[in-house]
Amino acid sequence: IGVVGSEMPASFANEALKAQAVAARTFVAKRNFEVDDTTSSQVFQDESQLKQVWGEHYNENQNRVKNAVMETKGEVLTYQGELITAAFFSSCNGYTNNSEDYWSSKSPYLRSVESKWDKEVEGNVQQTTFTLSDFSASLGFQQAVTSISSPKRYPNGYVESILIDGISFSGRELREALSLRSSDFEITSDGQTVIIKTTGFGHGIGMSQYGAKAMAEAGADYQKILKHYYSGTEITKL
Repeated sequence: IGVVGSEMPASFANEALKAQAVAARTFVAKRNFEVDDTTSSQVFQDESQLKQVWGEHYNENQNRVKNAVMETKGEVLTYQGELITAAFFSSCNGYTNNSEDYWSSKSPYLRSVESKWDKEVEGNVQQTTFTLSDFSASLGFQQAVTSISSPKRYPNGYVESILIDGISFSGRELREALSLRSSDFEITSDGQTVIIKTTGFGHGIGMSQYGAKAMAEAGADYQKILKHYYSGTEITKL
């Protein structure tokens, strides 16, 4: 309850909350129940923290989240009988990421799938401005960079690599070095500042939370949502 209530807005449709509950339960089970309460694992807040966050809506939100957890009690996602790494994120550019295009390992169930609903999410496209010196220093350059190439992209739009002063950075490396929202980005520079426009929020692997919300609002149940984002998986009892 403390994870679902922290990782997904409690106002989301019930079937989206149920999908999040199954993903969260799978995630922690896959890690043998050894996790922390940060984005390194899964964000968790206890009852007192959620009361602060939700305020006067605490009882209503708590009931919504608790129902989603209890209605999926014990349910987890498996692929060929094994628990999956049930990654999830906020929103994407219209397609999710292949695991090996961002992480090093390829998972048969973490495939790039369409998530067209994300394009309509308010604030999905963000622009960040850096001074040229801050941009350069963040990437480890001693002096201001003079050359930024056009990014090389995967078919789904995420950046595969980009050359900066002759040095190649992966989309993930640039995202993490600059704390960008997404590895789908465009870069422009006027010689004094660097403007980066990102689309999506998160690594893009696994389930899109805003995609789950939209699917639920369109009538999809949580099983359909999960099987859309986690290719070839089954929902089983823990």
